[in-house]
Amino acid sequence: MQVTETLNEGLKRGYTITLTAAELDSKVNEKLAEAQPEVEMKGFRKGKVPMALLKKQFGPRVLGEAMQEAVDGAMNAHFEETGDKPAMQPSVNMVDGETWKEGDDVVVEMAYEKLPEIPEVDLKSISLEKLVAKAGDEAVDEALANLAETAQDFETKDGAAEEGDQVVIDFLGKVDGEAFEGGAAEDYPLVLGSNSFIPGFEDQLKGTKAGEEKNVEVTFPEEYGAANLAGKAAVFECKIKDVKAPKAAEVDDELAKKFGAEDLAALKGQIAERLEAEYAGAARAVMKRKLLDVLDEKVSFELPPSLVEAEAGQIAHQLWHEENPDHQGHDHDSIEPTDEHNKLAERRVKLGLLLAELGQKAEVQVTDQEMTQAVMNQARQYPGQERQFFEFVQQNPQMQQQLRAPIFEDKVVDYIVELADVSEKEVSKDDLQKAVEALDEE
Repeated sequence: MQVTETLNEGLKRGYTITLTAAELDSKVNEKLAEAQPEVEMKGFRKGKVPMALLKKQFGPRVLGEAMQEAVDGAMNAHFEETGDKPAMQPSVNMVDGETWKEGDDVVVEMAYEKLPEIPEVDLKSISLEKLVAKAGDEAVDEALANLAETAQDFETKDGAAEEGDQVVIDFLGKVDGEAFEGGAAEDYPLVLGSNSFIPGFEDQLKGTKAGEEKNVEVTFPEEYGAANLAGKAAVFECKIKDVKAPKAAEVDDELAKKFGAEDLAALKGQIAERLEAEYAGAARAVMKRKLLDVLDEKVSFELPPSLVEAEAGQIAHQLWHEENPDHQGHDHDSIEPTDEHNKLAERRVKLGLLLAELGQKAEVQVTDQEMTQAVMNQARQYPGQERQFFEFVQQNPQMQQQLRAPIFEDKVVDYIVELADVSEKEVSKDDLQKAVEALDEE
């Protein structure tokens, strides 16, 4: 077998692989000889079928297998010898494939773009600043106030019902003068503005007072779940029994117990820990962006055009759908990447290759436990279908890679940060928030 280089331009490589007819015939005979002891055929004992008959019976099928194995073997040997790693799946085409016949040499053209050589990076020379924000009393008190709002209660008020108030009502719904199943309730607590009833229902109860009666006229939506009511006009006879205004819970030990803490001091401590964990996560995101900016500026190497083109196309496609959220499918015109998309793609490809190289050299691994946790976190987005999602991930290598990639990247970033020169800078919560918002603007 002969491998001849036909292209060597930048990262692009091209080769012609020639498998002679004699080599191919030898491989076919070798595979038939391996199978002969197990072959049974009418008129012959097991393992005694003549080679000529085997070749006539199974030759065409074995010929294709032998050809594929030989070409695959030549490609693998080539990559082992050269050390080349294809950026994407190599293009392999058989020359004169349509006119090829048994007895001819097999000539295959292989083309690919190799991954570039990644230059060494002195990670200890990288300087980074880590923002540190503390959860002060003001932030804790603000969080406590928000918790109190979520734990709000209602108390009877004098006056008319307003947005946000709770009205306690008895109601009876009728369509064409006839009551319908599920259209009645007593002492029902309805918060005005919750949009939990048919559109227009809650608005008509605004301004009502305890002791009043009100006929609410609405029309069921066309897409309503009950087919017998969809699109129908209805009248709900309502009796307002009480009007209550919202009242935030008192910030005290009782509130703390509602959220599983022993007392208010313990709840404040939990809130402070949670806030500082959030601040630490935000600060890490800011530092990671700065690190990637440093690496992008510090390191330069040739990029495989095919990877950049594919990444730019993906970026353009994703951004187009974000700008056109109503268009769910992919039956749209081709989206041409802009210069901005191409520039972003170059950065992503460069940093992706660099982090992969650094992670490989540092022997960074994603553990089974980390993958399981990632799958569990993703599965929570599909309540009731967690098991099906787990099975889908197990059978989908591409999905596994999508979950593994960000974990691997974060672990490589942690590895770099450990070696880099990191200084801490204490900032306020507001300054940290501004730094996070600046990430989205870049």
